[in-house]
Amino acid sequence: MTLVRPFFACLFMALAVATPPAPGMAAPASGAQVFTGDSAAAPDAAQSTPPAAPIALEREAGQDARIVARLSDIFANVPSLADVTVSASEGVVTLGGLAPDNAAIARAEAIAAGVDGVVTVENGISRDVSIDVGAEAQGLHDRLTGLLRSLPLVGLAVLAGLAIAAFGYLLASFGGLWRRVTPNAFLAELIASALRFIFVLGGVVVALDMIGAGALMGAVLGGAGVIGVALGFAMRDTVENYVASLMLSLRQPFRPNDWVVIDDREGRVVRLTSRATILMTLDGNHLRIPNSTVFKAVILNYTTNPQRRFDFVLGVDADDDVEAARVLGRQVLAGLAFVLDKPAPEARLVDVGDSNVQVRFLGWIDQSASDWHRARSRAILEVKAALEAAGFGLPEPIYRLRFDQRTEPLPLQSTRRAEPDRAPAPPPSPVAAANHAEDLGPQDEIARMVDEERATSPADNDLLDASRPVE
Repeated sequence: MTLVRPFFACLFMALAVATPPAPGMAAPASGAQVFTGDSAAAPDAAQSTPPAAPIALEREAGQDARIVARLSDIFANVPSLADVTVSASEGVVTLGGLAPDNAAIARAEAIAAGVDGVVTVENGISRDVSIDVGAEAQGLHDRLTGLLRSLPLVGLAVLAGLAIAAFGYLLASFGGLWRRVTPNAFLAELIASALRFIFVLGGVVVALDMIGAGALMGAVLGGAGVIGVALGFAMRDTVENYVASLMLSLRQPFRPNDWVVIDDREGRVVRLTSRATILMTLDGNHLRIPNSTVFKAVILNYTTNPQRRFDFVLGVDADDDVEAARVLGRQVLAGLAFVLDKPAPEARLVDVGDSNVQVRFLGWIDQSASDWHRARSRAILEVKAALEAAGFGLPEPIYRLRFDQRTEPLPLQSTRRAEPDRAPAPPPSPVAAANHAEDLGPQDEIARMVDEERATSPADNDLLDASRPVE
């Protein structure tokens, strides 16, 4: 095998040298490498650039004229290339004249290069920048004619779009149905608005698709998306308030006329609208709080639980029996008719001041039967009067002045004020509730004003629903 392969290689080289080249084919240049059948002998052959089309050494008589005639016939049948001129010499084609745009110029060059016998193309075509009034008028006439022909289709598309939009409006008009299937009127109106928007948009899409304006439809939808995103960022607070209104209408955090504190704003609830929560302050003023603030705020509701505790602090003289004062004050609170027995009233020692011991008294009332502020005021008066009647001192801050040397202590008798001996007084009888029934009744002026305003205002603007449970 080692001798067979060199033998065939030499034989192939001899045949290649002895065989004359075919007509129209150039003989290989001297020094050209001849490859054998062994693929390992030509490692770069597959990576070399393919050679250009061969150029014949001899040309037939009249070939240039045939090339010119052929290209002229082709360009004459192409409206955009009708003004292109052609000349040829020895296979070199020169193009001239005018073409309407760069695409037509490139197209003419490609056509010329594809004709058999063309060696190369010299493209001298210029772009036609002149205005042909007749051609433009003809083009406008053609467009108008096409528009008139498409009017029936456009009319049908418009009718189809209007029919779809009208059906959406018809569905949205069933307000009673949406109010029955949704928790509140606000959500029902939201569903109706969404139906109208969806069906109107669907009608536009169907109409554009019928007239074949798919690209325009895509542009409209894309533009609507971009505009929607931009409006979303620009109206972020409005959108947030709108969503908060929806959540509050579903959660129902309070009832009409509830006495609430929203952050640091106190009043009775008038109504919940799609934009704000309206309170009437205890001074009788209207207060509008954005629903986005209400949704994120800490809400304190005094009306939900009718039982409410009040407390106050009294300072008893440090030289008195503080325990006896505490017991006496608790007994007085227990004897008040407006103070509940359960939970029972209490009295706690909370602090030791400079000249007294502070006692905190606590009691519970029913807000449906007694006003909290009036009950607390009456309880302070009764306990204070009972303690003073029993001989307990309720001193103000006492200040002592010394004019002697600091190192000399004060006499013992000067540190205590002279007081007559007194016996503990018996606890007073419980206070009669009939004497204070008129004073301690619930204060309902603001509640009455809220009820009157709700009775005269339309109920459609209120999102509060008494039939739904409070969160």
